[in-house]
Amino acid sequence: MDYWKPNTTVAAVIERDGLFLMVEEMTPEGLRLNQPAGHLDPGETLAQAAAREALEETAHRVRALACIGVYLSRYRHDASGTDVTYLRFAFACEVLGHEPQRALDTGIERAIWLSADEIRARAAMHRSPLVMRTLDDHLAGQRYPLSLIYTHPSCLDGDA
Repeated sequence: MDYWKPNTTVAAVIERDGLFLMVEEMTPEGLRLNQPAGHLDPGETLAQAAAREALEETAHRVRALACIGVYLSRYRHDASGTDVTYLRFAFACEVLGHEPQRALDTGIERAIWLSADEIRARAAMHRSPLVMRTLDDHLAGQRYPLSLIYTHPSCLDGDA
């Protein structure tokens, strides 16, 4: 029997002056629009992962303020045989600073500030259906305290 597990990912929703910090990234399907997002790495909390991904993909230092939601989705690409389930934790974040000289992650074409209407208008470019769902939940004011997500010390670097 094959062992199955979803891929744990994080997303940072970063709003400033009514605009949202997004990334345009090159994927096998072409250029796509996404929140700064990526996988949970060993030794970090989910909120730390969201902050790290935002820095790596946008050169903006951020801090998670609240959990927006937890999302489960499946990506299937029959031609390649890809079938992946993602468990996504999305965080409302605030900008702490910008490092414009910092190189962006491989595959990230640019970080861009867009309005909700501009993001909605580019739906065909969204990396996944969770991009809009996460933004809509954020705009609706959906927030949960960070304490909702407990991380046992055994998961953190140096505390194994």
